[in-house]
Amino acid sequence: MSAFLRQATTVARTASVRAFSSTSVARRDIVQELYLRELKSYKPPAVPKDAHVGVVKQYTLPPAPQPPMVPTDLASELATYEAQEPTKVAAAAPAEEEASGAEEFLTFLEQDLPKEEAHH
Repeated sequence: MSAFLRQATTVARTASVRAFSSTSVARRDIVQELYLRELKSYKPPAVPKDAHVGVVKQYTLPPAPQPPMVPTDLASELATYEAQEPTKVAAAAPAEEEASGAEEFLTFLEQDLPKEEAHH
């Protein structure tokens, strides 16, 4: 009977232990394997060293700016400038209008806001 008990306890122990497999079934992805194989075997086409010729423009420096020319007869040009009648600037009149406009605007801002009527 003791052999029977040993055998029963051994069966009970193995039945209570969960069976986990440490190795999983390897599922092969055929499409992924083909993709990786083609990717590894791909060699880009060779680019010649002069591939940029005709595509890239040659850089040329812009022409150097010329210095301004001083008039040869500076004295006569200054004399004609001084002899000209000065033009009247029309900015004085709008300044007065702006001042009055500013005063009007400030008085508008200082006014009390109209009270809203209560809706019944």
